[in-house]
Amino acid sequence: MLEYSFSQIKNDRNPLVEVDEDVELSPEFFERSKDLLIDAKNVHVKGQFFYDEPFVTGNFTVTADVVVPSTRSLKPVSLHQEFNFTENYSEVKPTQEQLEDEETIIQVKNDRIDLQKAIEDNLLLSLPSVVLTKEEDEKNIYPEGQGWKVISEQEHENEVKEKVNPAFASLKHMFDEDKKK
Repeated sequence: MLEYSFSQIKNDRNPLVEVDEDVELSPEFFERSKDLLIDAKNVHVKGQFFYDEPFVTGNFTVTADVVVPSTRSLKPVSLHQEFNFTENYSEVKPTQEQLEDEETIIQVKNDRIDLQKAIEDNLLLSLPSVVLTKEEDEKNIYPEGQGWKVISEQEHENEVKEKVNPAFASLKHMFDEDKKK
């Protein structure tokens, strides 16, 4: 677990506390993310903490090799993720004004900053909302089953344009006789 002491960072003589660690994701993380993430390996965090009254602020870059389900077929797709995140940590409950001014403020408990949970949460947040296998992307493949299929928005629009209203279909031949005369 990657935990740091708020007070040690606050009182450290060095302005920056460097972090450069390989991260082993917790079993609890995999349990809570089982619908979004199949696997994650080679997770690494690099960044620093610094004290900026009244917060300890952390700026981090995380890299990871993940396997996620395709959003069309649920087949596994391997991705390399690299993302940044910044969090502010406070010893006391943040004021409403502070919450409006800062992106993320986390109140620390027992002097402990849980970087592990921050990495895990931000890893999930960084996952793309649409993930396709190479084949699904290149060949525009959609899932289908017995009596149903998923179609693209363009295909749907084309079908709507081509569909003939049955009420008007009978009128189509009405003027054919006038043309014969």
